[in-house]
Amino acid sequence: MALTITASCKENKNRQDAKMNTPEEVVQQKEQSPDIADASFVDGMTGKAWHNYLQVRTALVNSDAKGVQTAAGNLAESFGEERAQLKSLAMELSEADDIEKQRKLFSDFGKEVEPLFKEGLGEGTIYKQFCPMAFNNTGGHWLSDVDEIRNPYFGVKMLKCGKVTETISK
Repeated sequence: MALTITASCKENKNRQDAKMNTPEEVVQQKEQSPDIADASFVDGMTGKAWHNYLQVRTALVNSDAKGVQTAAGNLAESFGEERAQLKSLAMELSEADDIEKQRKLFSDFGKEVEPLFKEGLGEGTIYKQFCPMAFNNTGGHWLSDVDEIRNPYFGVKMLKCGKVTETISK
């Protein structure tokens, strides 16, 4: 019987108490957590690159320059030598520490990687989004796994500025 009580105490120590989040905490966690992609790709390299691209975008939405550097470093590692141009652009993004420079590099990277994601999509949906005010009103596109606008070029300043310009589905 003493053994049963001891075992029960050990089990209780390993349990975590459930905590209810306030509605504000739920909204904050949703805004700060990366989106979960519903898209799948024909090869693992493209899927990994897509996941890392979304992490870079989320870090830009959150205006987190360090987070961008980390996610962009992971993005660069997604590419092999056959994708040297994409790897180089992602490395440049990972080395930039100014959020505005990161945003411009992200836009440049997006133009180059878009065909890879479009061609490699095996199943699911990608949303091409556009903010007309980005880069001194010349505009900027980005790709997303959700149709809700989360603007990486302005972050919280203009979080919902933009629109879906193309829906890519398979």
